Amino acid sequence: MAKKVKVTMGGQIRTTAEAAEAAALPEAYAVRVNPKGERVSVHEPCLEKLPKVPLEQKSPAEWAYERIVLYIKKFEEELDNDHEVGMGFVGSDVGSLRIQGMGYFAPDMVTFYGESPEGAKMQLVQHVNQLSVMLVSEPKAKKEEAPVRIGFQLAADLEEKAPDK
Repeated sequence: MAKKVKVTMGGQIRTTAEAAEAAALPEAYAVRVNPKGERVSVHEPCLEKLPKVPLEQKSPAEWAYERIVLYIKKFEEELDNDHEVGMGFVGSDVGSLRIQGMGYFAPDMVTFYGESPEGAKMQLVQHVNQLSVMLVSEPKAKKEEAPVRIGFQLAADLEEKAPDK
């Protein structure tokens, strides 16, 4: 029988198994401030929404995909009803892509599906080593309809993938 050893982490006493599990869990944290420099929010993705698969069993593409989904969802929570999430491109005149879908091709490719502000079909395929995503607020494609919230749909898909479901 394995001996339980207690260790202290962050002022809490834990068993070595709990300490090892906590050390392997991902962390996310960011603070936002207003133009006056006052703290307005703590912004972090909802990590409990990630499928409970050990990190070492995930490809870099799957792990990047899951985290970007959470960032998109959190970004959309702060948009008004006249805007949807898009992705800006740096260093080209392509402009932006209204995100309509996302996927990955293990072990190392992530893809974004969508359309340009003019309605042209677009797809970005990117290696995880080159991955850089700039989320932008795009005016809705159809003003009379409710905004599309792709992040909520992608996050629901992550929850369905979770092995404990």
